[in-house]
Order: sequence, then structure tokens, then C-alpha cells
Amino acid sequence: VLPDLQRQFGALAVLRAEYPAADGSARWLVALADGQTVESVLLPRGGVCVSTQVGCAVGCLFCMTGRDGLTRQLGSAEIVAQVALARARRPVRRVVFMGMGEPAHNLDNVLEAIELLGTAGGLNHKNLVFSTVGDRRAFERLPLGAVKPALALSLHTTKAALRERLLPRAPRIAPEELVELAERNARATTYPTQYQWTLLEGVNDGDDEIERLAELLAGKYAVVNFIPYNA
Repeated sequence: VLPDLQRQFGALAVLRAEYPAADGSARWLVALADGQTVESVLLPRGGVCVSTQVGCAVGCLFCMTGRDGLTRQLGSAEIVAQVALARARRPVRRVVFMGMGEPAHNLDNVLEAIELLGTAGGLNHKNLVFSTVGDRRAFERLPLGAVKPALALSLHTTKAALRERLLPRAPRIAPEELVELAERNARATTYPTQYQWTLLEGVNDGDDEIERLAELLAGKYAVVNFIPYNA
């Protein structure tokens, strides 16, 4: 099945440029059939990070993708084609939907891609990781599919007002409620929520944030990924 998938999707995503890093990862500029481009990232230990949109509408202040807004959605085949492109280079055991775009804003196509990768693609469901800034539609639908992905939640701060400034067009859901919604999903799928936190010096890296985060996640089925800010 896998070679057939690679042939089927190969024409939809073509490697335009590659930027390798010392840790074994590599950023890829990927050209789509209409000439638009997205980024994919080969990750160490058999992972690949894929894009779900050309651009993004959320406009997070620390993210370059949102600077120019959303151009268009990716179809499910274009999302899977990025995985096929990576598999042509080396084995892929984990796919994270953390590239360009907000997956919850392209929910139908992303969930279709996840189902294909978790069935015909042969990937373990917990190794398919759906990343979101927090969208009620995603929380409602993720546990319902035949393939139930893991969840990564872009939290970045425990302060509602600061989160609104950092993620200006994310849904207005308080951090406390976001954690509760994510926890329900974690218990339903049996996979811990991966909380993403981009460390911004003097903004969200103080002791008050760490103490509050510890309170919010106490007893929760969760892991935290602290991400150094890339200026």
C-alpha cells in the first residue's frame, strides 16, 4: 500500500529546497501543483512536520507564517503528499501537524488526512499529532474519528490577557478552560496532551508563569514542550 500511496501523491508535493540542521532535521520548501509553497520539516527519530494551510489566519506574534495571513487551505491529498515525500527519503514513524497553518481551520481535510495515514498509511494513531491554538470544533471532533490523534495545544501563557495579545485571532478561551478541554480529550484518547510553550524573554518566562502552569497541569495527563524563541 505504501509505495502506491507515494506514487499517487508524489506529483502533488515537490521538494524545491532543503535546509539541513546539525541535529539531523531538515527544513523543506515544498512546491504544490498550483505553484504555492509550504514548509515541511524532517525531524530526528523518524518524524515529519507537515503544513495544513498556505499561510495562517491566527497571526501569532512570534510566528512568521501569520505575518501575511491565509492564502488557501491545503487539500487532504496535499497534506498526505508531504508525508509521502518524506517517506521517499527515509522511514516515517511520526507525523505532527505543526507546520504552516492552523489545523483546526482546515478541520475536514486534516482529519481526512489523519484517517488515511492511520489506516492505509500504517501509522500508530498516537504518533499522529494534531496541533491547535485551541478551537472548540477540534476538541469536539478529535475523539470521534476512527483514527484518534494525539493533541498538541499551543498554550504559551497562563494569562488570558497576554494570550490574547500573543495569539490575536485565536478563539477567546481562557487558559483554564483550554486545559480542561484538552484534558477531556487526553482521557478519551488515552494520549497525554502536549502543551506547547514558546519562551519569550521577559514576556512569559517568569516564575509566576511556571508556578501557575504547575497548578493548571497538576494531576493532568500532560507533557510540556518548552520551545526556545527563534529570533
